[in-house]
Amino acid sequence: MTNTIPTDITVLKQLIALRLDVNIWSARKKLTPADFGTLDLPPEKLASLGSKKVCNPEDLRVFSTLKARAISLLDRHGMRFLGGWALPENAVKPVSEGLNVIATDFTAAKDSFLARYDQAIQEWVGNNPGWESLIAHSLVGIDTVRARLGFAWQMFKVVPPKGQAGQTLTEAVNALGGSLFGEAAKVADEAWHKSFAGKAEVTAKALSPIKNLRHKLAGLSFVEPRVTPLVDVIDAALAAVPHKGPITGTALVGLQGLVCLLRDPAAMVEHGQRIIEGRNPNGALLGLVALPAADMDADHFPDFNDDDLPPDLPMEPASTLDSLGLW
Repeated sequence: MTNTIPTDITVLKQLIALRLDVNIWSARKKLTPADFGTLDLPPEKLASLGSKKVCNPEDLRVFSTLKARAISLLDRHGMRFLGGWALPENAVKPVSEGLNVIATDFTAAKDSFLARYDQAIQEWVGNNPGWESLIAHSLVGIDTVRARLGFAWQMFKVVPPKGQAGQTLTEAVNALGGSLFGEAAKVADEAWHKSFAGKAEVTAKALSPIKNLRHKLAGLSFVEPRVTPLVDVIDAALAAVPHKGPITGTALVGLQGLVCLLRDPAAMVEHGQRIIEGRNPNGALLGLVALPAADMDADHFPDFNDDDLPPDLPMEPASTLDSLGLW
């Protein structure tokens, strides 16, 4: 296998950049000395005033939830790039469809909130007796609130300028591979602690983050050639899982070894590089679940202790442990 490092031009031709613009009214106004009447306040060089809430934050929570949904969708399909996301071209359709659904929900929530805006303000005033004037002096009109609630996005291609002017963009593109390994490690680490650490049995639900990660890595494999071997090992681990029922025994051990590998960016890079160089990949997961501690390179393993290990693991010797097609 040839180790072909993609150039910034090659990568950019296969990427779609996306910028997400979500505006959410904060419902806050700055506190001023006038809000406290004759009360003596410290000078501004010593302390600054905070803000006051002119509407119940719970009435606006839905907008933050919808923004979080959009970010989660983009993180599943793409990776952070230039203040937005970089998407593979085959992710444009599902991402566009997903964002359209969220945009529709955002518009519906916006219309609902604006329809009861005056009522919401009155309820907030009623729930804060004694502070009516503080709230009333800071209210904004409904047209201002409408202008401060918005959900939009733009997709575009990035074309580097010629010469030295494109140096910073080249650096950003060259960093994509490392960023992809880092993002993958965060997903795997969360999956480890949430679904795999200390478990002797898991359900098919535990596979969801692994499958999502596999989809993301496969779609973005053109930014870093060492990603493809990771996709192959994920496929092998998933193929060894029973089609129904709980996941236990050696199938679970294989998944736990896989997730441990994916938790460590350095281990992922090393594994991918060994495969690219044509070396024997047999130790990739075996070293995480079966080899004696003396054979392990501690520098390439994530931090975990005995509490992280699943109880009642099969006690077969390493030489007889079913490879499940992973080593």
